[in-house]
Amino acid sequence: MGMENIIIHKPEDFPGLRAAGRLAAETLDYITPFVKVGVDTEYLDNLMNDFIKSKGGVSADLGYHGYPKATCISPNHVVCHGIPSPDKHLQNGDIINIDVTVILDGYYGDTSRMYFVGHPSVKAKRLVMNAYDTMMAAINAVKPGATT
Repeated sequence: MGMENIIIHKPEDFPGLRAAGRLAAETLDYITPFVKVGVDTEYLDNLMNDFIKSKGGVSADLGYHGYPKATCISPNHVVCHGIPSPDKHLQNGDIINIDVTVILDGYYGDTSRMYFVGHPSVKAKRLVMNAYDTMMAAINAVKPGATT
């Protein structure tokens, strides 16, 4: 991908970017009470797709290079881009990541969140909390002039 494909947004784009990001975050808030033992991941995907559409957005994932679902749901050892399935039922103790990318009025919003299903193990809680703490440290380090 060359530099000619990179869009540099201007301040007038910021409200649209914020709205798309907000819709992605609201989708994760919406799905939270449905993440429970016995639910299949395709059911969650369908609920989120309907929610996104009801708010005037579309899934950026659906159809992207042939991807068949509206979201990515990655349980346990699946690192990323787990494909929702009617055969994958959430089990007590699972940890799952749900990744949502929406398009709203031409702007993209992309975010993900980790969820505990039922009662996670101490190791699962520790993994998620360490990942969260690391993410927050990185967010706090990002500022103009900072280097990696």
